Amino acid sequence: MTHAVQPQKTQQHGLLSLLNSDGKAHPLENTLAAATLVLGLIAVISASFTHLHLLSSWAGLFGIATGAWGQFISVTTGERFVLIIGLGASALGFFLGMAHGGLFGGVLG
Repeated sequence: MTHAVQPQKTQQHGLLSLLNSDGKAHPLENTLAAATLVLGLIAVISASFTHLHLLSSWAGLFGIATGAWGQFISVTTGERFVLIIGLGASALGFFLGMAHGGLFGGVLG
């Protein structure tokens, strides 16, 4: 008796296996999660220095935007977890950057 050939599932290892817990690839969602996390780290680290308020506020603002869009289209819990960590860091960096001088502080006037 003949059997239908089943496509083999490829096992993913590492970070992608945590983000793609459903076994499917989600390149856009994973990219948004990674970008949000990187922007959040940049915003929080640069917010520790008051003279880098432009970098922290803009990185935080872009991190909030990419994180919000990523939450809107995310598929798996792993993606949402990374997005929430990045969103929190982006918001903290954004608010501290705004407190230290804002998006245009000292540039326009």
